[in-house]
Amino acid sequence: MERKRKEDYIIKGIVGSPGIVIGKARVVDRKKIDIFTYRLISETEAPSEEERFKYAVETSKEQCSRAKEDMLSQDAKDVVHIMDAHLLILEDRMLIDETIKRIREEKINVEWALEITMQKLLRAFKEIDDEYLSARDSDIGHVGKRIFRNLLGKKEENFVDLEEKIIVVAHDLSPADTVQMSKDKVIGFVTDIGGRTSHTAIIARALEIPAVVGLEKVTEAVEKGDSLVVDGTTGIVIINPSKAILNEYLEKKRVYESLEKELFKYKDLPAETPDGFRIKVVANIELIEEIPSVLKHGAEGIGLYRTEFLYLNRKELPSEEEQFRAYKGVVEELHPYSATIRTLDIGGDKFISRLELAKEMNPALGLRAIRFCLREVEIFKTQLRAILRASNFGKVKVIFPMISGVREILQTKEILEEVKNELKATGVPFDTGIKIGIMIEIPSAVTLADILAREVDFFSIGTNDLIQYSLAIDRVNEHVSYLYEPLHPAVLRLIKQVVDCGHNGGIKVGMCGEMAGEPLHIPILLGLGLDELSMNALSVLQVKKVIRSITHEESRQLLDHVMGLATASEIRSFMKAEMRMRFPMEFGK
Repeated sequence: MERKRKEDYIIKGIVGSPGIVIGKARVVDRKKIDIFTYRLISETEAPSEEERFKYAVETSKEQCSRAKEDMLSQDAKDVVHIMDAHLLILEDRMLIDETIKRIREEKINVEWALEITMQKLLRAFKEIDDEYLSARDSDIGHVGKRIFRNLLGKKEENFVDLEEKIIVVAHDLSPADTVQMSKDKVIGFVTDIGGRTSHTAIIARALEIPAVVGLEKVTEAVEKGDSLVVDGTTGIVIINPSKAILNEYLEKKRVYESLEKELFKYKDLPAETPDGFRIKVVANIELIEEIPSVLKHGAEGIGLYRTEFLYLNRKELPSEEEQFRAYKGVVEELHPYSATIRTLDIGGDKFISRLELAKEMNPALGLRAIRFCLREVEIFKTQLRAILRASNFGKVKVIFPMISGVREILQTKEILEEVKNELKATGVPFDTGIKIGIMIEIPSAVTLADILAREVDFFSIGTNDLIQYSLAIDRVNEHVSYLYEPLHPAVLRLIKQVVDCGHNGGIKVGMCGEMAGEPLHIPILLGLGLDELSMNALSVLQVKKVIRSITHEESRQLLDHVMGLATASEIRSFMKAEMRMRFPMEFGK
């Protein structure tokens, strides 16, 4: 990338962690490691290659253990699970055994053997049609790079003994790199690759270090000693800002920090409009370690607990006992709030354990979620037993994903009753009145919402998939992702239909997609009459502020106007103008 201007060179990336920082750049080499491939001359060389591999793996374990200790010492306990995940990968028999097997049988060097094994593991993750889960492939990549660096004798980057405050610029950063960043010295970081849900971004948010990721070629654009502005609220990085731009961002930084401080006054306040309309604001999580952040930001429970992480990156399926311990831990940690646990929401083709299932042309529309569970009933029943057992230790609701029609929910309820009867027969305690719900994320479920409402206790609208399936858009396809629009009139009409059907059927209706945590959408969602919004924990405070600043009557009037507009761009423009008027500090940009 050629520098177009010496000053004010702007690059746009992805928001990794919010905040605005200004400082000097330090470019770190974290690009792809060149792998030298060669065949061994004789069988006598294989043992020494195996020893090199085992030594590199053990060294990697020691480094990850030290990084874990650093996390604990920096009061980052809620992200310790990330290094635990890396340590588990380093223990994975598929990783170890397959690499050694290739060295022995194919007579190739350890680097080559490891590269083949790593690519096989990565392929198992990259096809997953879920942003949160597909981002987990970065952990396998980080572990692989760590082993490669140790094989090649490369030293770890030192972020501890720094003499001045810096902004780290890298192709990529592992969680171990990130956690070493003392907030006193490393004030921000920017990377070529990564996404909002990658573990490095999660750690940056936990440590409250502003970050912008996915900048593609920022390491080529930035030179040693350059000054940077990193705006983690918009995903913008400015190289060598002019005095005018610098002053502008110093003021933005002051305003942002003032607003952040002010938001925490909403932590213990209910999400209630001035005219008394109450809506429940809860959080989405996938790991128990996220709960401290959920409670810190004032969420009233968990509206979506993703359970897929228990099934991934392993050769064997998780046992009932392992799942029970995970669910029980969440329920107890969350007390006195409730947790809504979603049953497995991936297809069998994504397990590293080998299930005999045919390869599918389009897994997103194939054997996944409830479809997979209804075919693999024993896997489903194992999870249901674990969830029901956990319900004896706190408030639990269970939700089933990708329901497309009545037959599926009837089958699901039948299996659930079987599991309940089995537990009763063996004297295992559980909540006999446990509430069940379904995700509304397929257009057919919207059409049948009035009938489905008779079969369950609540709905939760999964807007991520509902938008994708309704508008025929692959949201991870860069060529059409611009069409992924939550404020599309068709999407708003679908949501309204679900809310109306649910309420007419006497059940509550929530939303757990990304749309629920976007402040711009909140007045519309209030007008639609949703009972619950579930979101990333960091969005809770700002959402509460919006809810407490607009009456329900005003939101219904806004909705009436919006529903009369013909395009998403018209709706978005109208809402931006409306929110700019009501919240000039936050939406004045």
